[in-house]
Amino acid sequence: MTEQDILLRVEHLKKYFPVNRGNIFSRKKDYVYAVDDVSFEIRRGETLGLVGESGCGKSTTGRSILQLYRPSGGKILFEGQDLASLSAEEMRHMRKKIQVVFQDPYASLNPRMTVQEIVGEPLEIFGMLPRKDMHDRVAEILDMVGLDRSFANRYPHEFSGGQRQRIGIARALSVDPTFIVCDEPISALDVSVQAQVLNLMVELKHKLNLTYLFIAHDLDMVRHVSDRIAVMYLGTIVEIGASDELYTNPKHPYTRALLSAVPKPDPKSERKRKRVILEGDVPSSINPPSGCRFRTRCAYVMECCAQAKPDLFETGKNHQTACYLYKP
Repeated sequence: MTEQDILLRVEHLKKYFPVNRGNIFSRKKDYVYAVDDVSFEIRRGETLGLVGESGCGKSTTGRSILQLYRPSGGKILFEGQDLASLSAEEMRHMRKKIQVVFQDPYASLNPRMTVQEIVGEPLEIFGMLPRKDMHDRVAEILDMVGLDRSFANRYPHEFSGGQRQRIGIARALSVDPTFIVCDEPISALDVSVQAQVLNLMVELKHKLNLTYLFIAHDLDMVRHVSDRIAVMYLGTIVEIGASDELYTNPKHPYTRALLSAVPKPDPKSERKRKRVILEGDVPSSINPPSGCRFRTRCAYVMECCAQAKPDLFETGKNHQTACYLYKP
């Protein structure tokens, strides 16, 4: 793999949110360590799944890449350019290549705009088409996401959740992006339509040669859509590897616990399988544990786990795990 094969490289990304504690006379400033020293790369045409519990920092990672949150530290290199160092105007032009599909299709669409206006707005902002050609381009994109062209003059409240998410996908596709951050795009949808939207995104990826960062907490869904998967815990990545390899041979104790919680469709195997039950609660991201963030809930904790954060050690082909159990 050459450097040209890598579309996005994230290096030691950090995002801290300041919080004030105490009363108005003696306030103490603390920080929520939402993302703390996260590094990964995404190859062209690849889907990287980012999974973990709610509050682990996966959505914050996506929003930091998009520069919706300004990072507290680290680099985000997209096609060799550090997004964190770009001016607001330079980042505006970069957004033609980097788009997002948000989690909530109800909140992410302007209720006062028609579908024609919602999907056509990015084209107008970037001046990509003459106004007379806008209607045909919007109709073409609606066809692409499986919506009827006649829907262009309707408003968001006239659609179901699955249809609204298709409109959100159409808006992201309107400017011909290279990379799309999918921030839990199916979690707010009915189970009956989740697979339809997921299949649409996979189809569009191959048809348009897109690259995805697919953020989700549904591990079973992520397996079917991702080439590689990164597992986050309390602001850090604890394991990353090829999708099938990570599911069939998980290394990190936290990854094992996550996978053991995924229900099996067969009742017999569901009754026989052994669940990994984690002890204790997730620590506060304001005052995280020293060393390995997972050590307070780990059954294999050692003295060295409290002293320093473990690096991502090679535990197989294209498989890395941040755990001292695998230190060479």
